[in-house]
Amino acid sequence: MAHTRISAKLPPNIDPSKASLAFGRRALPKLNKELCSPELLIQQQALMSLCDLVHDPENIYQALEIGFLDNLKNLLVHHDSAVRQKTTEILYVMAMHNVGRQGLIHHGVIPALTKLLDDAVDTCRKNTYHILEMMAKLPEGAANILHAALIPSLLLKLKTEPDEIQELILDTLSSCLRLEVSEALATGAVTILKEKLTHPSVAIRSKAAWVILAAGTHPEGKSLICEEAVPALVSLLEDTDPEVQGSAAGALMFATVKPQGRFSALGAGAIAPLLRLATEKSSRARLSALKALTLLAELPQGRTTLLDHTATFEQCLSDPCEAVRRAATTAIGVIRWKP
Repeated sequence: MAHTRISAKLPPNIDPSKASLAFGRRALPKLNKELCSPELLIQQQALMSLCDLVHDPENIYQALEIGFLDNLKNLLVHHDSAVRQKTTEILYVMAMHNVGRQGLIHHGVIPALTKLLDDAVDTCRKNTYHILEMMAKLPEGAANILHAALIPSLLLKLKTEPDEIQELILDTLSSCLRLEVSEALATGAVTILKEKLTHPSVAIRSKAAWVILAAGTHPEGKSLICEEAVPALVSLLEDTDPEVQGSAAGALMFATVKPQGRFSALGAGAIAPLLRLATEKSSRARLSALKALTLLAELPQGRTTLLDHTATFEQCLSDPCEAVRRAATTAIGVIRWKP
């Protein structure tokens, strides 16, 4: 005898994820119109709904197609702080996805964020810095930040923003300064960053050294680092945190490319802490230390000192990291070189 039964399972050709997606696509045009409403409550409600929807990259794509970003850019300067806060949150969520980052670049959102760097609401500023940090991960995003002339403002904000935001600024600067450094240097970047090398926060010390490293990849950056920051970087080689030590060693590696940097590092007593780092657990720290020591060995005084420590370099010849082994081989050759 047949019985009526209702299965708890959906038919195999039904995808439960499509229901919310379809709703999102139908809702987006209506929400886009509501963002332009003269009624504040309607705008706020639309932003709340949109914030939920943009967590799905498919909805971000649809939102870009129907022109959401133009309305969101206008809301960035809204008189109501709740509207600005929710708008920056939506843009931050969009920036987490590649399709969103590309959309923000294409629609010129980065220049529109400039005024929010001075927003009175902490959350608005924090969301803005999150967006910039995410955008800077793309070369096009970093270029947009540079073209918007935001670097001087970001550097100056390092003096006034709380630690959490300073970390975001430093991450953004690290990405941008790999492309272009002249504007940052003209704003006194090395002096500002040098002050951060003694910050109580481990993360800020490490990130500041990393930004100095990024600046040191450019010839003009190397020169200023040699003049101002080498002794401070040498002191960080003995920091209690391995990440800080590794970042400082990396920055010194670039600074000692110049003769002035080598003399400064040698005078600041860099050899002993670099030798200790050459045997640390972090392969990045070992590699940077070995390369910096190789450059110091090009000075007669440095070579004479390092001749007594060749065992340290020989120990690195069996390192699991191939780059470290090659660096150790090069260092030994330079130290043992005879005219």
